[in-house]
Amino acid sequence: MGRYCDHMTTDATSPVNLASMPRAEFAFPGPLRDQLVAAILSGSKTSTTGLVVDYEHEGEPLPEVGSRSVVIDSDDRPVAVIEVTGVRVVPLARVDLAHVVDEGEGYTSVAEWRAGHERFWHSEEMRAALEDPGFTVDDATLTVLERFRLIADLRPAD
Repeated sequence: MGRYCDHMTTDATSPVNLASMPRAEFAFPGPLRDQLVAAILSGSKTSTTGLVVDYEHEGEPLPEVGSRSVVIDSDDRPVAVIEVTGVRVVPLARVDLAHVVDEGEGYTSVAEWRAGHERFWHSEEMRAALEDPGFTVDDATLTVLERFRLIADLRPAD
């Protein structure tokens, strides 16, 4: 078993319970996912931003407060359990600095954060995932601002 945070019980991380939880995959496998997963595990990342259009394309419901998911690393291994503590849907132009800072990626301004996220959302990988080679975001693009807390660190103890 791994190390635990907060008030997690061992049954919540049993293989059966983990298998029934949705997967939380941050970015695409590779350096960015590795950075984001490390920030979640260190506690510096407590928010994330998605696009409503991505949820719609995948046919997935928006996150709900209280729902838990298993964070997957670049090697497709479960490394943590997180619980959603807040969800807001806002136009991209209304993303606030508190959310940006809580993403734990080191951004110190909304403009810097937006430029970095636009690079990701306009990437070939994202456009391929959305099956839209010309996909772009603008001020009116609906974003999903999700807050979460780390419930369990599933990495083997050293």
